[in-house]
Amino acid sequence: MSTPPSTRTVLLRRGEVHSPADPFATAMVVEAGHVAWVGSEGAAEAFADGVDEVVDLDGALVTPAFTDAHVHTTSTGLALTGLDLTAARSRAEALTLVREYAAARPADRVLLGHGWDAARWPDGRPPSRTELDEATGGRPLYLSRIDVHSAVVSTALLDLVPGVTDRAGYAPDAPLTRDAHHAVRAAALGAVGPQQRTEAQRAALRHAASLGIGSVHECGGPDISSEDDFTGLLDLARSEPGPRVAGYWADRDIERARALGALGAAGDLFVDGSLGSHTACLHAPYADAAHTGTGYLTAEDVAAHVVACTEAGLQAGFHAIGDAAVTAVVEGLRAAAEKVGLARVRAARHRVEHAEMLTPETVAAFAEFGLTASVQPAFDALWGGEDGMYADRLGAERARTLNPFAALLRAGVPLAFGSDSPVTPLDPWGTVRAAAFHRTPEHRVSVRAAFTAHTRGGWRAVGRDDAGILVPGAPADYAVWRTDELIVQAPDDRVARWSTDPRSGTPGLPDLTPGAQLPVCLRTVVFGQTVFVRPDE
Repeated sequence: MSTPPSTRTVLLRRGEVHSPADPFATAMVVEAGHVAWVGSEGAAEAFADGVDEVVDLDGALVTPAFTDAHVHTTSTGLALTGLDLTAARSRAEALTLVREYAAARPADRVLLGHGWDAARWPDGRPPSRTELDEATGGRPLYLSRIDVHSAVVSTALLDLVPGVTDRAGYAPDAPLTRDAHHAVRAAALGAVGPQQRTEAQRAALRHAASLGIGSVHECGGPDISSEDDFTGLLDLARSEPGPRVAGYWADRDIERARALGALGAAGDLFVDGSLGSHTACLHAPYADAAHTGTGYLTAEDVAAHVVACTEAGLQAGFHAIGDAAVTAVVEGLRAAAEKVGLARVRAARHRVEHAEMLTPETVAAFAEFGLTASVQPAFDALWGGEDGMYADRLGAERARTLNPFAALLRAGVPLAFGSDSPVTPLDPWGTVRAAAFHRTPEHRVSVRAAFTAHTRGGWRAVGRDDAGILVPGAPADYAVWRTDELIVQAPDDRVARWSTDPRSGTPGLPDLTPGAQLPVCLRTVVFGQTVFVRPDE
């Protein structure tokens, strides 16, 4: 997952160290890439002469580094270096950005962009193929919708994919979805050369490190990225200092996943699509479309995959957003448990990505089968609320049930937080804030629980219970932050009041109240190696 540990011994002192080993810790010693000691400033003096380096924190906060449990690294890098349409406020503005980008990149074989969201535009209409042909001067162009489950493309890109008009999901005057979208996406990304791809991956990992992210879970697969893309990223992470990369390959061919170096045949193994693109699979029709979306895998398919992965010692995992898709996953897990035994299924720590439309019954099933819910709180921040995309697609009543993080925690379901970048940006503190201040109040969790899901939760999701926490013996993956006063925030004020009592021994965290300034990352360290230092610090 990473380069070897640092051999240096470092003392960090005169700060605030977020550690359950000592809730009032102000110092930490790192040795051989692991946390060796956590304690008070007074005791730190004893270590000062026996270390290679002393870091004066000057009051800064030290926390475990974040883990983003769902990332598409190359696409994130291409979005960072390519055309970003997330801020476009109208179709006309998006087309202007396309026109300017095409003019600035005359040598690109294919123009790549991401992030348009017609649901937020005044006329609600995505760019037409004719408009894109005009804006690009007839060049190949691929523009993924913000959820990456549909795209608009130019005619020249369609011409590179023989037979695309016969594939499911093709429409002459609408965004491409399903098989047609997968085919044009593969063609567009296939036009990216190895050097451009590596630079994109490096840009994404550097950006992650600058945000205090020490690990990412790469969610690749044959419908998402190429095998060369996946193995190239794993090689890059091993050869250069930077965030760790845990790779998941979404393929029902589990031997292929194993051969590529994946931790599991998991990640975006699609049971359905997305709500924004009307491809999430629902029990009842959409509020704004006369159908129930698209199902890609049945409960029988899920059962067969879970059995095969469990017997092979690999994690299985599925992308499931709609309630019918989640039901298929749960029914498949139940059938698999009947075949190989519940204990073996639970021990394998299989995963479900997104898991947005849950019911009390499916939440209970997640707990029963030991499933990790790999979820994205920023989805609620972006699409939740009475006037959001969820309400448009589902109606207000169904929309209020989405992303029930508190219910998952109460049931004992392990949570791992991520961004699904580039669907939503890498933004760990913003993700914690989105969970703690969920648009639906009954789904809110404490800042502490959300922080744990975005640090230790990601490690647990890959089978490691000894990491993501600053205690002696844990890997020295940490971040240093400039922040204001530390507090305890919880949805229930009674909990918050007790937690701030010194007798509770609850370490504080930054104030994440909406509108408050988020912490600024000063340094990120992975396995004892510094992988990011903020300029001028």
